[in-house]
Amino acid sequence: MTTGLERVLRPGRIGRLALPHRIVMGAMHLGWENRDDDGRALAAFYLARVAGGAGLMVTGGAAVSAAGADVPGFGVLDDAAFRDRLRRVAGEVGAAGGLLALQLFHAGRYARPAADGPRPVAPSAVPSPISRLTPDALPAAGVARIVEDFARGAHHARDLGFSAVEIMGSEGYLIDQFLSPLTNRRDDEWGGDPQRRMRFGVAVVRAVRAAVGADFPVVMRMTGDDLLPGGTDRDTVAQYARALVAAGADALNVGVGWHESPVPTVQAVVPPGHWVPVASVVKAAVGGLPVLASNRINRLTQAEAILAGTTLDLVSMARPFLADPALVERSRAGRPVNICVACNQACIDRSLVGAVVSCMVNPLVGREADPGSGAAPAGTDPTASAELPASTDPTGSADLPMPAEPVIHVEPVTRAGPVVRVGAVAGSRAVAVVGAGPAGLRAAHDLALAGHRVTVYEADREPGGQFRLACRVPGKADYAETIRFLTAELTRLGVVLHTGRPVAGADEDLLRRYDGVIVATGVVPRRPDLPGGALPHVRDYGTAFTDDALGRRVAVIGGGGIAVDLAHLASEPGAGPPRQVTILLRGDRLAPRMGRSTRWAVLAELRRRQVTVVTGVRGLRVDPDAVHLVDGTGAARSVPADTVVVAAGQLPADALVRTVRRVGVWHRVVGGARDTVGLDAVRAIAEGHAAALAFQRAARGTGRALRVGEPA
Repeated sequence: MTTGLERVLRPGRIGRLALPHRIVMGAMHLGWENRDDDGRALAAFYLARVAGGAGLMVTGGAAVSAAGADVPGFGVLDDAAFRDRLRRVAGEVGAAGGLLALQLFHAGRYARPAADGPRPVAPSAVPSPISRLTPDALPAAGVARIVEDFARGAHHARDLGFSAVEIMGSEGYLIDQFLSPLTNRRDDEWGGDPQRRMRFGVAVVRAVRAAVGADFPVVMRMTGDDLLPGGTDRDTVAQYARALVAAGADALNVGVGWHESPVPTVQAVVPPGHWVPVASVVKAAVGGLPVLASNRINRLTQAEAILAGTTLDLVSMARPFLADPALVERSRAGRPVNICVACNQACIDRSLVGAVVSCMVNPLVGREADPGSGAAPAGTDPTASAELPASTDPTGSADLPMPAEPVIHVEPVTRAGPVVRVGAVAGSRAVAVVGAGPAGLRAAHDLALAGHRVTVYEADREPGGQFRLACRVPGKADYAETIRFLTAELTRLGVVLHTGRPVAGADEDLLRRYDGVIVATGVVPRRPDLPGGALPHVRDYGTAFTDDALGRRVAVIGGGGIAVDLAHLASEPGAGPPRQVTILLRGDRLAPRMGRSTRWAVLAELRRRQVTVVTGVRGLRVDPDAVHLVDGTGAARSVPADTVVVAAGQLPADALVRTVRRVGVWHRVVGGARDTVGLDAVRAIAEGHAAALAFQRAARGTGRALRVGEPA
């Protein structure tokens, strides 16, 4: 047992179900539950987590009726084909020694039905800011039918071979809507006072318990604090928790906030473990029953501290299992973990619109069934597939013929001594990756894991690229963990990493040593022709991120995510008076491409810090102590500034592409070096992964190689 994780790794129990440790993988709707593949992809997703040491895992929501489905394509338990897929998933996970709980789900007023689907229903006809629809108020008979739907869903779960059920009663879905005075305006047996508003959730638990029997574990996911003005008060939450236990719940999994709450709960701006006290209040109300803490816990060391410092019994972690399926086993062995950075870009943001979920730092999510295919599963977000045909790639990626025999790779002598090729196999090839940003590091990792001999060249003194800048932003410190994880893995796999070593046009002989080259040289800041732009207090964003001597008055020119990050960093409270930070953008919407689950929280934080935003800017001119402009109203303005930071876009750093073309070596261009239009880290890292797979296909047939993603 790893020192420091004794409580986490101690066996636990929910009802009669023995758990191997105290970590539960929380529910995540993945977007491929209803894929017509006989459950193959879904089973592979959970099996990868079982192999990585996961204990009890909770599925994404399975709707107990068609009206309860969240989005079109959501799995519904009345559908026999969906049940058949779930039977395969539960059977394969159980055969592998895993534990899987089926989450029983009803969206209520949050449902966004298909055009020909049933209308959303709720306790009262209160409009939903999520679906932008007004639900139909349920008649009393309709309420009773939904209770029966939950019971029938629980019966299906036991029949299909699941180890437990979790009832989704948090985050503002139907059961929460009955509990809250904001959404339950009834005056009958299902509403009118706290006791009657509790009745629906209690009735669901009681019916589920009756359907599955006394020995089958029933977990209730409940909201400990809805974070809504005028919502459910703390006393009602405590009474409700006790009533759920009396009705037959074996454990309470405590969530925080509704999807419409004005308070961030899972975004990177929320400190890890911030919501643990909410779960502790519920634990105090119910005594010995197991209670789970959740929300913004992304390390087992944090879970250990929670279990050591509170009376809580278990910790629920969801997105961290997307980032690293082997989260538990790596932590147990003291190995680096691929930490969830809480970006939400490829997971929550996609789930909210019914798209297929992946993970920024782990592009294998969703491809577990065939990690070497190189193609995103059918129906996924097209940005998850990074490859363009060679004829259409503007940067000239080329599938040139592979040489019949591997090129001899002459490695320079390093101070570290001989390189141990952990993953080398017969038929391995020599590959150069130029650029050690996230895309390049991912490509190098996947190539080395497949057994190829990989050398990485990085012009800067440290690896990390844009992530080295991002990790300085408040709430984004974990971006450094992505770099730390990948570089540690490269060391383990015997990859040679040269820092402070640019590769340029004069390096044709160097490039000829390799069978393939991945160009991941990233981007350079765009510097528009700006009057006064050459003054010494005008910096590009790359310099500003690492400058600890910004003035007290900072003007940021630009309106994208980088400009927002800079304003967030510059306005961070510190020694001395707060900085006066102003964002100057040409358009009328700040950070329009930032993820929907994150943008509002970050902008609210900037407002709290009194960052000024000026829109519709034109006619910019910089002088030594101010930026002069015309704003969107046509008024001339002068913004005092000791430091001016230009964050007005990026250009591909693609000069090496021409050299690689001349050399004639097989190559791929990835990330910002390929194209900056629509660039983000999700795309860049996915392209690094896809480039490694493309090289695998090109090299196939010349000797055995492990598939990318196969365990080392």
